[in-house]
Amino acid sequence: MEPLAGLEALRGRRQDPRSLSPGDSALPWGRLSAWLECVCAVTFDLELGQALELVYPPDCAFTEKEKTNICYLSFPDSYSGSLGDTQFSFRFRQSGRQQSAFFGDDFEYNREAAVSLQREPAHYFGYVYFRQVKDSSVKRGYFQKSLVLVSRLPYVNLFQALLQLIAPEYFDKLDPCLEAVCSEIDQWPPPAPGQMLNLPVMGIVIQVRIPSQVDKPGSTPIKPLNQENLLPAPLILPSVYELDLFRCFQPVLIHLQMLWELMLLGEPFVVMAPSPAVSSEMVLALTRCLAPLKFCCDYRPYFTIHDSEFKEYTTRTQAPPNVVLGVTNPFFIKTLQHWPHILRLGDLKMSGDLPKQVKVKKLTKLKTLDAKPGLYTSYKTFLHKDKALIKRLLKGIHKKRSSDIQSAFLRRHLLELTQSFIIPLEHYLASLMPLQRAITPWKNPPRIRPFHQEDFLKTLEQTGPQLTCVLKGDWMGLYRRFFRSPNFDGWYRQRQRDMMHKLEALHLEAICEANIWAWMKDKSEVEVVDLVLKLREKLVRTRCHRLPVKEETLQRVSQYITTIIGTLPEDLQAILCHQ
Repeated sequence: MEPLAGLEALRGRRQDPRSLSPGDSALPWGRLSAWLECVCAVTFDLELGQALELVYPPDCAFTEKEKTNICYLSFPDSYSGSLGDTQFSFRFRQSGRQQSAFFGDDFEYNREAAVSLQREPAHYFGYVYFRQVKDSSVKRGYFQKSLVLVSRLPYVNLFQALLQLIAPEYFDKLDPCLEAVCSEIDQWPPPAPGQMLNLPVMGIVIQVRIPSQVDKPGSTPIKPLNQENLLPAPLILPSVYELDLFRCFQPVLIHLQMLWELMLLGEPFVVMAPSPAVSSEMVLALTRCLAPLKFCCDYRPYFTIHDSEFKEYTTRTQAPPNVVLGVTNPFFIKTLQHWPHILRLGDLKMSGDLPKQVKVKKLTKLKTLDAKPGLYTSYKTFLHKDKALIKRLLKGIHKKRSSDIQSAFLRRHLLELTQSFIIPLEHYLASLMPLQRAITPWKNPPRIRPFHQEDFLKTLEQTGPQLTCVLKGDWMGLYRRFFRSPNFDGWYRQRQRDMMHKLEALHLEAICEANIWAWMKDKSEVEVVDLVLKLREKLVRTRCHRLPVKEETLQRVSQYITTIIGTLPEDLQAILCHQ
């Protein structure tokens, strides 16, 4: 295999896909990078083990650590007994490189996309289509190969659907097929939140809509557009990322309340599953059950003993990190015994119409490699179990309701539960914002008042979750524990950033409304120059951070600056104009 060129050089000459219109001529793979980092083929070599056989674009490179991670994460841990095709996903840490301007500064996309769909600056996602079939022409006796899509976008449904189209074709025709597919993806429009996109590949048009931040949580996706103009009819994906929650959670329906709390609190959690497909779906389902709150902890849908973070995550010299791990190797039962919460899943077996539910067990019972399925934890929930939810889901199973209907009900329930928890926090945070009348043009904006946990807890009696949620329990204790979690820290930092940006926007608007000439009457040249520099700094910051300021306001401030400079002596004008 030819050595791969440096990614910095590649990214340096790729154009920002957002700046390209359909008529623009892009450099090779310019638009592809908006969707995919690369496409890899991983094969089994008798001497080397798993090895990267092919990478597109050809000049896309990873560090040695990243290559090793991709290779081991692309094959099931125990694949000798399973023949056929399987799909799963993984997530791994980026190592050793600085992001380019486009990749490190995705303001436009991240500002518009739903929080759970934003690009990740420090992690990659891998989407795998693995095939193992008997093949007497191979020394080992089996054809074993994976096709992997590597991306910084969490579009699990889209990329797994794409693999279902291209992987079987690739396994038959090999290299030329991949190059043709990459060339087609290179012509796709960039991901645009809120828009319906038509994505042609291999004679089929995949039609998707990427949710945006302004979408109402839990809303039904907009119906497909331009369907009558597409022949053949498009492959319509109802969602680019939402899983079949009901199917994922079938073995743990009676523990949903506990699992939601553990995810909310960012607790260290292990999913031990019989296959990467089961482990990756369960981990993704768990991390997404907090919507619209962003899950701010680390998570690995599929994790192996060869992972570069293996030692970091399995050491007993410190407390387990805030991460959700999906594993399949029984070796982890012994290695991760000290973790506080372990969900061991078996093969899904049905007892009549009712899925067999795993039981809550003590961690001390998780000792042998043949440990039975169960939720091994000593955690006691703050809220009482929602018996009405379980009863309704079980009734749906009995009535043979479709998984889609059951999932929609489950998703709505979890959404309402999370919103009931977050709304009191939002109300309290809003009360910390300075009043608009306190914002004056010639002084720095007033500060946002600090978040005092005890003050917030005092508001719960009047504005707490009990107003919108039927669940009883120790809500106050749950909030106290939440304040120590990475999810609270992530939520608070983002909301504080949003409020500061809002303050800056209001301050600029106040400046535009002010009588600048009245202010300048008794001011010295030094004070006037200082005003010009501060206004310029505000304009730069507003544009850099895409603050919520009207364009006409920005133009008016620019005119102010030009006019003010014109009142100064010529030597100062020359200095300011050349800055």
